[in-house]
Amino acid sequence: MFCSRNASAALVYSGPIRGEGVSAMADQVLDVKGMKCPMPVIKAKKAIETLEVGQVLEVLATDPGSMADFRAWTKNTGHELVLAEDNGGVYRYQIRRSK
Repeated sequence: MFCSRNASAALVYSGPIRGEGVSAMADQVLDVKGMKCPMPVIKAKKAIETLEVGQVLEVLATDPGSMADFRAWTKNTGHELVLAEDNGGVYRYQIRRSK
């Protein structure tokens, strides 16, 4: 497992995902907490492009507007929004790549 930090401070974790608050079905976790619209969706778009069709990206965000943004983005792109939940101000999304 490795963690890389890109220039805009998003954390990307790849490899087997296990641990508290992280679904075992996620193939990659993208931490965009502290970023505002449109950055969470832009980072998710780039991250999901690195996954194979059928794999799941988990996104952790703190922007309240991200709930509507991820619903609209997945609807427009055809990716499946598997999970969208608010855990006390940390929004957690699981998105399955469809194409």
